[in-house]
Order: sequence, then C-alpha cells, then structure tokens
Amino acid sequence: MKNLKIFFLLLLPTLFYSQKIRVFILAGQSNMNGFGYNKDLPNDLKTFKDVYIFQGNSVPDGETNGGVGKWDVLKPGNGTGFKSDGKTNTLSDRFGLELSFAKRMKELFPNDKIALIKYAREGTSIDSLAAAGFGCWDADFNGKNGINQYDNFLKTVKNALAETDIDGNGQKDEIIPSGILWMQGEGDASYNEEIANRYYNHVKVLMNQMRATLLIDDLPVVIGKISDSGKNEVGKVWPMGELVQYAQEKFVKNDKKAAIVRSTKKYNYGNDPWHYDSAGYIDLGKNFAEEVFRLIIK
Repeated sequence: MKNLKIFFLLLLPTLFYSQKIRVFILAGQSNMNGFGYNKDLPNDLKTFKDVYIFQGNSVPDGETNGGVGKWDVLKPGNGTGFKSDGKTNTLSDRFGLELSFAKRMKELFPNDKIALIKYAREGTSIDSLAAAGFGCWDADFNGKNGINQYDNFLKTVKNALAETDIDGNGQKDEIIPSGILWMQGEGDASYNEEIANRYYNHVKVLMNQMRATLLIDDLPVVIGKISDSGKNEVGKVWPMGELVQYAQEKFVKNDKKAAIVRSTKKYNYGNDPWHYDSAGYIDLGKNFAEEVFRLIIK
C-alpha cells in the first residue's frame, strides 16, 4: 500500500501538468499577410511540431464573416489567399513571416509550444481617410455596418482564445501572451502629409488597445519598418513613406517594450512594387523573432 501511495504521488504532477503555450499576435496589411511562394520554401520551413496557428478570415469593412477561423498545426499556406469559414481552413500557395518566425521561436523556447493568432488584410490603413476600399483599423471608425478591421481583429482573438485546448492533448492550456507583431503603414503613407503625420498617435493608440485586449499593458510589440521598392514612374511608391517611417521610429523610441525591424530596406520585391519576394519574408520572420525575444527577456 505504501508503494502504491508513492506511485500516485509521483503521478499527480503529470495528471495536472499544463503545457505552456506562448501566444503571439500577427497583424497588419499585405506584407504581414504574406506574398511569398510556398514553392520557394526550404524543407525546414515546410513542417512544424508543437506550433499552431489560428488565422481569422480576412474581409473588407462591413462584412460579418471576418475573424472566423480554426486552430491548425502550422504549415505553408497562411499567406494571401488563405480563407476560413470557421470549420475548414483553405490554405493558399503563399506564405508570410509566420513560418520562419515560428521556427526561430521554437529554437529560442524549445520547451514551450508556440501559437500564432493572425489577422491581416491587404491595403488597410489605420487612418479612416486612407482606407479607400481596403479597410480601416481605427477602433472608433464606424464604416459600413459599424464593422471595421479592428472589429475583425478582436473577433479573431476572441474566437482563437475561446479554445482552451489548442494542441488537442486533452489538457487545459496555460496561455502565455508573449508579443504583438505589427507589419503595416504603407496604406497610411499613400495619400498626404496630414494623414501620415497622424500615424504616430494612431499606431500608439492601436498597439495599446491590442495590449489591453490581452490584458498586459507592457506586452512586447515589434513593428516592421515600411520600405519602398521605387518601382514606379516617379521612383517612389509611397509618397509619404518617410513620414510614416519617422512615426514608427518615434513610437519605438518612446515605448520601452517596443522594437522595430529595419531589414526591410534591403529586401527585393516579387512580381509587383509592393510586396517582398520569398526570401524577404523568410528573413523578416527571423528578425521579428529575434526582436520579440529580446523584449521578452529584457
């Protein structure tokens, strides 16, 4: 009987042990969504273990099916063209920074599982006057039917965190919110000086709102600095790009738990003047991982 009691005492920790799952938010516009081609991926970015992703369905302002999704093991196909109806995820032939980011985070946190919550939409701005037909991230923007991109983001996070067993192992997860990755700004750099000059206040408010969503005021935030391919007739794709870049640098300078990835300035572009090539997204994910890790252990 004594030996049996000892056995059960040894077994108890395993019965009630909950696996830590580090959760990262990925949000923004098209270069967060990702335009890399799956066919260009090296083998070590094609399969993952203990890495999961919930990607909210991306829709324009006003539509009601934004933010629905389903947890799945991370694999290529969560770039532009990805869709979900909440029951089935339809992968595309594209990828974003999520693959190389996840690979590096698993190397940095080998004992933890990694979960990514992603919502991004092409062309979107924070400023409502720059939304055009793409969408707006300003939480106060009513837009069509009172639904904007921030609403879709909130719905994505709510749907993702409603699942208490992300890895499906039968045990309740111990969620560790670990960072926000934000790749956006081109939309706000596309119009005039007035809109671009508001970017600092807009991104500051938005990042703090996202932090509040996860109930951590000093949650690490890493933003990707926008860049310009120069591939148009005037040699400058984003007319107000420098002002948005300045605002991004100012935000990081004034926020002790924020960092910026500047490697975007050296990337090549794909088949258009707006989106990086496959190698760019692979490098971008690694750099986001390094920066958020530095903030976590800071």
